[in-house]
Amino acid sequence: MHSITVIGAGTMGNGIAHVFAQNNYKVTLCDISEASLQKAMTTIASNLDRMVKKGSIEESAKQATLGNIQITTSIIDACSSADLVVEAATENIDLKLNIFKQMDAAAPAHCILATNTSSISITRIASVTARQGKVIGMHFMNPVPMMKLVEVIRGYATDDDVCATIMSLSTAIGKIPVEVNDYPGFVANRILMPMINEAIFTLFEGVAGVKEIDEVMKLGMAHPMGPLTLADFIGLDVCLSILKVLHDGFGNPKYAPCPLLVNMVTAGKLGRKSGEGFYNYADKENTVVASSFNR
Repeated sequence: MHSITVIGAGTMGNGIAHVFAQNNYKVTLCDISEASLQKAMTTIASNLDRMVKKGSIEESAKQATLGNIQITTSIIDACSSADLVVEAATENIDLKLNIFKQMDAAAPAHCILATNTSSISITRIASVTARQGKVIGMHFMNPVPMMKLVEVIRGYATDDDVCATIMSLSTAIGKIPVEVNDYPGFVANRILMPMINEAIFTLFEGVAGVKEIDEVMKLGMAHPMGPLTLADFIGLDVCLSILKVLHDGFGNPKYAPCPLLVNMVTAGKLGRKSGEGFYNYADKENTVVASSFNR
C-alpha cells in the first residue's frame, strides 16, 4: 500500500494526512474548499515545527513530510489511483453516504474505503458501495499525531483480509489498533459519551459547578482532563450527534442527550471551535460560562 487519500481537511483529516505523510506514504488531501486545504497545510506545518523545536524530528523530516502531501478539490482525482481512501468529513450520515458513493465510483477496484466516523454504522456506509467487503472504520483519536489508538471497526460484510491489512497499516504508522464490531458508538464513544452526558446532567441538575465536576474526575479518577473540558475539546455538536446515534440505535432512554447540551448546541456554543462552551476560550483564564441555570 503506497498511495493514501484523505477526504476532508478539518482537524481530523489534516491530522490523519500528517501521520501517513510522516511515515513516508504519499498522501492526497482532498476537500471541497481550497481555503480549508491551505489552512490544513498551515496547521500541519505548524505542528511539524513544534516537533522540530522539541527535538522529536529533524528539519529534513518536516520537509519530507510536507513533500509527501498534495492537495486537490477533486474527489475523482484524489481517489483515481489510491490504495486506501480515508473519509474524515463532518459527522453527518447523509454527507458521508454521498461521499462514499463518489469514492466508490472513482477509486480502483483494489482500493479499501475507510471512514473515520466516531459513531455512524460502517455497515450502513458500506451499503451504498459496490465493494462492501472493502469498507471499514478507522476511528483515529484527536489530536491524531499524538494519540496512539485507532479503533478498527468491522462492518457486517468487511473481509478478513481487509481488516488484517488495516490493523497492520495502523501499526506501521505508529498507532495501536484495536479491532471492534459495528454497533452504535463502537467501544470508545459507547462508553465515553454517556459519561460526558451524565456530567452535563450533573451540572444541569445543580449538583456541582463546571470546574467542580471536572476536578472530581481529574483528581478522583485520574482523568487527564475533566469531562466538560473534554466535551468542549471534542465539540458539543459532535457529542450531541453521537448521543443521538446511541439513542436511536439502542432505543434506550439512558442515551437521551441532556437538555442543557441540546440548548447549548442550538445557541451555537460548541466548545473550543466556537470560542465558548462550558468555558470561555476567548479568555486566557478559561472562565466558566455554563451553569445549571442555562436551561
